[in-house]
Amino acid sequence: MAKKNNTKQKGRQLKADVDNYIATHPSELFNYRQLSHAIGVDTTAAYRAVALYLAELAFDGNLIETAPGKYKAPQRTVSAEGIFVRRSNGKNSVITDDDGEEIFVAERNSMHALNGDRVAIAIAARVKGKEPEAEVTEIIEKKDQVFIGTLKVDKRLAYLLTDSKYLATDIYIPRAKLKGGKNGDKAIVRITHWPDDAKNPQGEVVDILGETGKNDTEMHAILAEFGLPYRYPESVEKAAEKIDAGITPEVVAAREDMRDVTTFTIDPRDAKDFDDALSIRTLPNGNYEVGVHIADVTHYVRPDTPLDREARDRATSVYLVDRVVPMLPEHLSNGICSLRPDEDKLTFSCIFEMDNNAKVLNSHICRTVTRSDRRFAYEEAQEIIETGKGDYAEEILTLDRLAKILRASRYENGSVDFDRAEVRFEIDEHGHPTSVYFKESKDANKLIEEFMLLANKTVAASIGLVPKRKKAKAFVYRVHDQPDPERLANLAELSRTFGYKLKTTGTPRDINRSINKMLKDIKGKGEENFLATLAIRSMAKAIYTTTNIGHYGLGFEYYTHFTSPIRRYPDMMVHRLLERYLAGGRSVNLEKLEEQCKHSSDMEQLAANAERASIKYKAVEYMGDHLGEVFTGMISGVTEWGLYVELDENKCEGLVPMRDLADDFYDFDPKNYCLIGRKHGNRYRLGDKIEVQVARTDLQKKQLDFVIVDEKNPPRGVNELTAKSKNKSRQQESIGKKRRKGRR
Repeated sequence: MAKKNNTKQKGRQLKADVDNYIATHPSELFNYRQLSHAIGVDTTAAYRAVALYLAELAFDGNLIETAPGKYKAPQRTVSAEGIFVRRSNGKNSVITDDDGEEIFVAERNSMHALNGDRVAIAIAARVKGKEPEAEVTEIIEKKDQVFIGTLKVDKRLAYLLTDSKYLATDIYIPRAKLKGGKNGDKAIVRITHWPDDAKNPQGEVVDILGETGKNDTEMHAILAEFGLPYRYPESVEKAAEKIDAGITPEVVAAREDMRDVTTFTIDPRDAKDFDDALSIRTLPNGNYEVGVHIADVTHYVRPDTPLDREARDRATSVYLVDRVVPMLPEHLSNGICSLRPDEDKLTFSCIFEMDNNAKVLNSHICRTVTRSDRRFAYEEAQEIIETGKGDYAEEILTLDRLAKILRASRYENGSVDFDRAEVRFEIDEHGHPTSVYFKESKDANKLIEEFMLLANKTVAASIGLVPKRKKAKAFVYRVHDQPDPERLANLAELSRTFGYKLKTTGTPRDINRSINKMLKDIKGKGEENFLATLAIRSMAKAIYTTTNIGHYGLGFEYYTHFTSPIRRYPDMMVHRLLERYLAGGRSVNLEKLEEQCKHSSDMEQLAANAERASIKYKAVEYMGDHLGEVFTGMISGVTEWGLYVELDENKCEGLVPMRDLADDFYDFDPKNYCLIGRKHGNRYRLGDKIEVQVARTDLQKKQLDFVIVDEKNPPRGVNELTAKSKNKSRQQESIGKKRRKGRR
């Protein structure tokens, strides 16, 4: 009896500790593990008790669950402000400024706010056991946005059938506002008016992208979807054309002349913008002088000119499946600034003296004039590394040996080895994908990577590392925060199911060594891509900022981006700051610099999203040629709407919708990453091997659907699969026609 009472007393004390922590941390976001650690409990039983108590508090309305497993003390008043999130499925919401909670807003209460609008809301009184609900009372600030879709034009009306996941309705367009658009054209449309009593907004065509389904049209549509430019303003192109290389004797005299040192570039075979080169020579003392030479873009692109403003707005080049959308016009990116062979070029350089063991004995940063002796493709340099024969073989082999020592040292000091094969498509002259291949990073790629990392680290340390009692000047750092503990714990748990042990506690160096061991052990195995992807997702996103917290993934205390100013605006910012500070200039305005860093980070993310969307589009297009075929794959995602499966052969990922799991009714178990059949107990778990048939492809939605193939569900004929898909499309089109007819 005493033991039972003691257990009850411990339970009461645990709840009191939890209540006290919540009361004293009213604005903090936490999960059960973080709270348990904060109150000093670390047993499995205590973790479970804390998790259950938090769920109970959330159910009773005494806590807010901002995301699955994430909690916060309620701070809401009757009214609040936040960002409106519109969804095509009608599940609109507002993410409040106060506590980041996502509150449901029914369409009738939305005031037709669009995704991203800043709104004021009135929050209904919370009802026990029910989700909170709000009503938009004012649209404070409308986000400037456009919608992409296909024009439907007939004699009586015109409208845009949108591709957007943020808008469920068509946009009606007056015929005078079509801008020459025809039926079937892909267009960009802006909403101009949405009456309170109307179900559909009215709009005007901003631009015609071309005929729906054409490759150029669809690639431009992807760029437009993410607000990225797909053409250069004519005025900017003209400004670029006027720029001359201007390598005069006066310019050369003000720089370190390195044109007589062996120098070469190593880049992808189809590259045209060569923004980095390496030089190497043996010094009289037997050491090596290695130069990392970067195109001096800022010599030509002066601050606050039209060319600079355009580059700043774009912030990055965008790499889609079949093209590069450059940050700078081609006259600069592929011409004047590109370090082409046998041409004198202006460069910004890091010069290193290294001994035979790759130890950097000294270094300096300076502006130079260089002349590349040879342009190598990665494949050519790789052949020299493997055979020891070819142009400049001695220099390349020496650099490769030094790079391998630098890399081994970096991994020893805690750098994470995220070396993954990338999916690439062979594209025909019409932009259609004909085959899939995997781009792997070999020694030649790693040689360049290692010296670029060394230069970036050296530049960052040159500004950020200052004597004690001195303040570092404002600078642009590339930082990477520590991984989320919960995601790391989930990764360790999943890795364990495949037989790999992963550390989640200890020093960053210990944890990263453990991750590297797992990444090495999974090489060439079925679970490699899956676990490597999860490892990357467990990490924070790298960003640009003026606050240096170091780069966790690389294990560097100081790091920046200096080596790619042709394609990244932050590198241009770094070049300008270096020029200023090397000349003894004062620190720049920190707040303004931070704003530019944030903009660059945001644009980098948009560019990455556009790249992924283009890959997804081509994957769906490619798999459209394989309808009805059967592939083996691995379950790469488990959700309440179905299973994501990544195919072994080509890494294309598709969905097995829940509606197509017809043998049972399945429940989603998020904690164990699986679907469980109620009647038969069949389980589909993350990482399971599975056989699927390609069932449906929808290019406009970038959607690829599979059906599971097994003894109970043998492969179907293509006609059967497509008939089901066409029938569904006809039903949706019929519903759409009735809906539009009813609204006229």
